[in-house]
Amino acid sequence: MSSEAPRVAAGRPLAGSILLADLVELTKPGITLMVVLTAGLGFLLAESAAHRGLSLLLLVETLVGTGLISAGGSALNHVLERDTDARMRRTANRPLPSGRLDPDAALLVGVVLGVAGMVYLALAVNLLTALLGAVALAGYVFVYTPLKRVSSLATIVGAIPGAIPPMMGWSAVTGRLGLAAWVLFAILFLWQMPHFLAIAWLCRDDYERAGFPMLTVLDPEGRRTARQVILYGAALVPVSLMPAALGLMGGVYLAGALVLGLVYLGAGLVFARRRTLPAARWLMLASILYLPAVLLAMLLDRIVLL
Repeated sequence: MSSEAPRVAAGRPLAGSILLADLVELTKPGITLMVVLTAGLGFLLAESAAHRGLSLLLLVETLVGTGLISAGGSALNHVLERDTDARMRRTANRPLPSGRLDPDAALLVGVVLGVAGMVYLALAVNLLTALLGAVALAGYVFVYTPLKRVSSLATIVGAIPGAIPPMMGWSAVTGRLGLAAWVLFAILFLWQMPHFLAIAWLCRDDYERAGFPMLTVLDPEGRRTARQVILYGAALVPVSLMPAALGLMGGVYLAGALVLGLVYLGAGLVFARRRTLPAARWLMLASILYLPAVLLAMLLDRIVLL
């Protein structure tokens, strides 16, 4: 009896830590971090364009609300895809398909986080930013997620809510959407496509097993996939230079964005030529490094301008 008690007591903190880790995984922290960073990018560019000092409180409020919406959408995505996640090696150990979390509890977490984020943005920031968050949440959960089961076009559709966060950052400062906000949307939209296609190529066996008609599943030789990678990568290069053309950024950003865009396109060209798993991994790595590098170029440019 006495020797059993310590084991039970020691198990409680362990169980609590597993539950906490599962709740964190439910929010897809990597995606949520990217969403928050791109929203912050839009915010900083809007303040730079308005020639005003940094409003730290408003920035924090914008990022908190945006992060809550992203986390809520990710949790709801877990709930809706728990059956297909169970059939994929990459996702079979997620909290819901593994049985560690109850779907109803995850649904409650997703709804609470999403609604809290929208309400917080509406009250602390402005209604337009909250509306953009609602559109992104609805597009991700109710359009992209179910469309993945029926059409390869889901990848394009899913890139739309993923490109909205910088517009949220912009609207938080200005209360409206202008050409610059749409340019930021276009940069994020175009960046996502080679990124998603690289992941889809690496995981195409998993996607086929789960019944997802991804382009990489329908295009086993990869010719159409390669064309799309090149198309979106090539379009990203001139679009990424538009913040400088609009006067939002200076020469530091212009040079950085050009080099980064060409490197990203180069990785896409290598993938298009070889269509191998190592080439897809390099493309995915290039896509992961591209965004923080562009953000760094913008921050350096902002420092130089100051």
